[in-house]
Amino acid sequence: MQGTIDGFRYGAVTPVAAYLMACLGGALGLRCVVRSLHNEHSWKAGWLALGATSIGTGIWTMHFIAMIGFQVEETRIGYDAGLTVLSLAVAIVMVAVGVFIVGYRGATTGTLAAAGVITGLGVAAMHYLGMAALKLNGTIEYRTSTVVLSIAIAIVAATAALWAAVSIRGFLASLGASLVMGVAVSGMHYTAMAAVSVHLHSTGGAWTGDSATSLLLPMLLGPVIFLLLAGVVVMFDPLLVMGEGNWDRSFARHPIAPKAADRQADSAFAARDSAAPRAVETNSGRHGPSSTTSRRRPR
Repeated sequence: MQGTIDGFRYGAVTPVAAYLMACLGGALGLRCVVRSLHNEHSWKAGWLALGATSIGTGIWTMHFIAMIGFQVEETRIGYDAGLTVLSLAVAIVMVAVGVFIVGYRGATTGTLAAAGVITGLGVAAMHYLGMAALKLNGTIEYRTSTVVLSIAIAIVAATAALWAAVSIRGFLASLGASLVMGVAVSGMHYTAMAAVSVHLHSTGGAWTGDSATSLLLPMLLGPVIFLLLAGVVVMFDPLLVMGEGNWDRSFARHPIAPKAADRQADSAFAARDSAAPRAVETNSGRHGPSSTTSRRRPR
């Protein structure tokens, strides 16, 4: 018997909340990647790692917030904690691979394509690994064509996100890119969910564990806190909230300017000190030594 699936148990609440978390993770990640690529004085590996973790955490959080609204009317749903945590690790690691490839090898067409494929496959793997964590009285089945479409959307979304990270510098432009990225990631999720059907087992074997929210809500707390802390780091870094412009010059102007001022002051003092003895010689030469020197000159 086929189960009756409802992906919007709480109406628009879960899709909107999931979309906002995807946008938040994307916005933070893009700004961190931009910070590492456009300023040679930054700790590149650290900013790339923070950016990849933000994007991966945002995508994972989006997925499981959306899954809070998923239900099968004929059976309760639970989640395997180990597989749920593993899906988070897969999302972060695969996004990091793509981000580091672009961060260190540049934004050539081949590099973006390879990094986009790796990252997109990682996002898709996170989604379907998270679906494998579901525990219910039935078997989850997928429509192959829709699964392929969801993977294609994930690859396109990942490639676009990496392109935005290396091509867009301004704050407002990055914000707009993160909104588009949120649409793409959410679209991938709900496309993949459209491929799902549930074949129910006999009633006697019904799963009677904890509800989905009893596990998901506590597990979502950590990633949400991380995204908020990452947001604090971004907002308190002045270079990350700058608009267009040469970041290297802006960054270098502050530490170098005081040194230049010190050099100018030293030059002024040196010029004054060297000028003082000449003035003394000139004044003294008017009364004596100059006349002696003039008599010794050959005629």
